[in-house]
Amino acid sequence: MQQHAGRFIHELCFDDLPREVVERAQSLMLDLLGVAAAGSGTILAGIACDHAFDFFGAGRNAVRMLFDGRLASPLGAALAGGMTIDSFDGHDGHVLTKGHVGVAVLPALLAMAERDPSMDGREAIVNFVLGYEIGTRAGIALHASSSEYHTSGAWNALAAAALCARSLKLDEITTRHALGIAEYHGPRSEMMRCIDFPTMLKDGSGWGSMAGVSAALFAQRGFTGAPALTVEAHEPALWEDLGERWMILEQYVKPYPVCRWAHPSIAAALQLRAGHDLSPEMIESVTIETFHEATRLCSTFPANTEEAQYGVLFPVAAALADGRVDARTIQSEGLSDARLRDLLPRLRTVERAEFSAAFPAERWARVVVTTRDGARLDSGPVTAMGGPDNPMPQDALLSKFRSLTSARFGDRLAQQIEDDVLSLHESASAMHSLKERVLTAPSAQSSHDDAMTSVL
Repeated sequence: MQQHAGRFIHELCFDDLPREVVERAQSLMLDLLGVAAAGSGTILAGIACDHAFDFFGAGRNAVRMLFDGRLASPLGAALAGGMTIDSFDGHDGHVLTKGHVGVAVLPALLAMAERDPSMDGREAIVNFVLGYEIGTRAGIALHASSSEYHTSGAWNALAAAALCARSLKLDEITTRHALGIAEYHGPRSEMMRCIDFPTMLKDGSGWGSMAGVSAALFAQRGFTGAPALTVEAHEPALWEDLGERWMILEQYVKPYPVCRWAHPSIAAALQLRAGHDLSPEMIESVTIETFHEATRLCSTFPANTEEAQYGVLFPVAAALADGRVDARTIQSEGLSDARLRDLLPRLRTVERAEFSAAFPAERWARVVVTTRDGARLDSGPVTAMGGPDNPMPQDALLSKFRSLTSARFGDRLAQQIEDDVLSLHESASAMHSLKERVLTAPSAQSSHDDAMTSVL
């Protein structure tokens, strides 16, 4: 399978990509940039970028950091970029990987595009797509072969290594070493520890992107690595359909900037609120039936945005109270909302066996609200919008990007980035223009909190 993967990495051409794959790549790139724009204002992103600037010196290979503009090494830029995206939990993912690949792919791609000014928009799309194809398969293989639930960084490191190997024009043998180094050095951290104790550790994707970029650059110098077992020793059927089955089409996009596990519960709560005249004062109790992993999400009132993003009771309370869960919910507005603090103790989660059995391929929840006048409102089983079977409409996805980016950097820059990304396949200058817009430090609007609007 390694030989097949190596050929795919280096021989894939833009003309091999179906039109729907190109369009999906552009949509996901926009979505990631919108999430990065929102994330660039978080404390986490500020720490990561300062750290990369101070301790990942540029040396002879200076590149700029995402929505920061300062110089760092490609490794530092990948680390900071991945952490910036990961700091705002609104990025795409895949159900069977139980995690995210694009968060590592985009920063690695931008670092390589900085090192190689000749990379045009079509080649950027090819690199972006192959990162999803290699990374998603590696993630599925890792989960199938390990009893531990590792963070995304453990496997999306291979996605970053693959696209960097292509950009560096490594031969197939050296690419094999790059993938092996990336898998060995990828952060095999325990995801459920972050679920149980939400902090800035998040999903390990900054480290995954850094490990992947580092692996390719190490391999280029002659550093050797053990074979990547996720590619060579497990689930061979995963790799036989490279170039035929496009995993990038199977990613979900998040309508709400919180852990995907909470999305079915949020969708169920919003469905109930839309059908009934509910207010927090009317609610006696709320029972959320969901799968086991979702019941492990933070159940206390969040002290910070990380706890808000890895919660289920808090976003469901916001959905019932406000009819929305968006950027305002997980930042200062929601975290200081006395109504939500009062409502939260009336909510509880219960594991439902059939929902747990369906996970991770399917994520379900059911919300039952009992009102103070004795009414019982039942959502029935609900799954969330955003997956390939129930996709976000393109206009909703664009609205999400525009609202997140405009709130942080203004409408003009948001429109320019959108135009650049959507013309990558046909404009010779679009990639250069895009880099100049997203690898600088645009001034954030002073009215950030007031301007932030719904991501839906």
